[in-house]
Amino acid sequence: MSEVRIFAMGGLGEIGKNMYCVEVEDEIVIIDCGVKFPEDEMFGIDLVIPDITYLKENEHKIKAMLLTHGHEDHIGAIPYIFKQINPPIYGGRLTLGLVKAKLEEHRMQNDVQLIPINEDTVIPFKHMEASFFRTNHSIPDSYGIAIETPEGTVVHTGDFKFDMTPVGATTEYAKMARLGNGDVLALLSDSTNAERPGFTMSERAVGEGIMEVVAQARGRIILATFASNVHRLQQVVEAAMAYDRKVAVIGRSMEKAFLIGQELGYIQVPEGMLIDIKTIDNYADNQILIICTGSQGEPMAALTRIAAGSHRNVQIYPDDTVIMSASPIPGNTVNVYRTIDKLFRAGANVIYGTYFDIHASGHGSSEELKLMLNFIRPRYFIPIHGEHRMQRTHAKLAKQVGIDDKNIFIMDNGDVLSCTRESAHLEKVHAGIVLIDGSGIGDVGNIVLRDRKHLAEDGLMVVVVSLDMKNFKILTGPDIVSRGFVYVRGSESLIQEATDLVKQKLTQALDRKTREWSELKAQINEVLKPYIYEKTGRNPMILTILMEV
Repeated sequence: MSEVRIFAMGGLGEIGKNMYCVEVEDEIVIIDCGVKFPEDEMFGIDLVIPDITYLKENEHKIKAMLLTHGHEDHIGAIPYIFKQINPPIYGGRLTLGLVKAKLEEHRMQNDVQLIPINEDTVIPFKHMEASFFRTNHSIPDSYGIAIETPEGTVVHTGDFKFDMTPVGATTEYAKMARLGNGDVLALLSDSTNAERPGFTMSERAVGEGIMEVVAQARGRIILATFASNVHRLQQVVEAAMAYDRKVAVIGRSMEKAFLIGQELGYIQVPEGMLIDIKTIDNYADNQILIICTGSQGEPMAALTRIAAGSHRNVQIYPDDTVIMSASPIPGNTVNVYRTIDKLFRAGANVIYGTYFDIHASGHGSSEELKLMLNFIRPRYFIPIHGEHRMQRTHAKLAKQVGIDDKNIFIMDNGDVLSCTRESAHLEKVHAGIVLIDGSGIGDVGNIVLRDRKHLAEDGLMVVVVSLDMKNFKILTGPDIVSRGFVYVRGSESLIQEATDLVKQKLTQALDRKTREWSELKAQINEVLKPYIYEKTGRNPMILTILMEV
């Protein structure tokens, strides 16, 4: 009897960094490989990716990486992870198009094997077999994954909602029902909207809402949404077509999504409708619709720069209508509303939130999650893709539809559900985070982050002294430089007193013939830290530079 081991390197107890694994004997299949955006206290960090130490140690077992869809939290870590492991990648056409563009940026396009799949694809391994079923999400080519094992089928839903009037392909309800009629060992299901009652709004309703806004707008329209929401982009193009507006696209990721979407036939723009952003002033305001990035208030995104008045091609005019066709990702709310405020100050009419049904989530609400559980009817249930409270709420929904409490496992990254048809228990493997800062992968750890936090909160003081260690004398200094702590010219008395204290302490240490640099630095810190705290209530980082002349 072979136990089936199910675990996550990322995606449990968090939004983002999705990476799930199914292991049977000497085979591991990975599902997704995503990034997470940094938390506020991660100063200077660009991205967070999973720590795959366990997978590197067991690289000989890895047979494939299967991708559910092309969102960053499911594919964004591929260029970084594939410098460490390199299995073949299977995914839908759009998903692989986005992955290919990402690999080209990192000059890795020839190093990774990309294999397209569709809903009829079956991938056989020695102990497992993977197949796919279409789902609806906020990006085309979204799939759920079924992995046959000797102990039953492991089903991963991917990100999904049950959209009865979708834009694009329909969910394969019959295939899901057939899976549920078989022997489903475990279900891993998206928990993002577990706390929302009812059903998630249809994407088609969003198209109607955008059409209504475009019909009413008098001046230019600037619409910000996720670049990956290709169906939404097509609906915006159709609204522009209906009201005789030219479309200009700004933002690197948006331009890339348009290019890939057009190549694959998901975005269809009539000849001559797409114009360069530099030419928008050649047209009347009511002939222009601009699609841009920045729906999450990202500092360098197009809409954020437009709102701040720093975009070189687009400034806000009083009659402009700005549509925020996205809801804030947890953690981005402050940035989003700061951008909205700036747009209002500049005179724009900003449409956001629930006005006109201009955004629909791509994730199923509570009734859809119950429906998925009833379709699949698993022996064991693992709520995934969500913060801990979302997982807990999803577990309650599972209980409501009749799943036994002892068969529901609320897991964290690194927890391993080892299961057979008869029994299941939890084990542990190593799972953590790796921080990406610029081109550095994992070279910033907790100590560096702690220092950055310290510098950000309290600033820096640098003490510079030149010493004659033959005669145990101070030659020059101490000189004290402050950065981010106090303005030196406004705090002459504080700096002078601190300098005198350091000089006195250092002289005493030299009189004792102290030769150790570490001891001299410790003496300076010993007198300076309490003095600064007493006078200012702050605790700056103190950097001591001793030079022997």
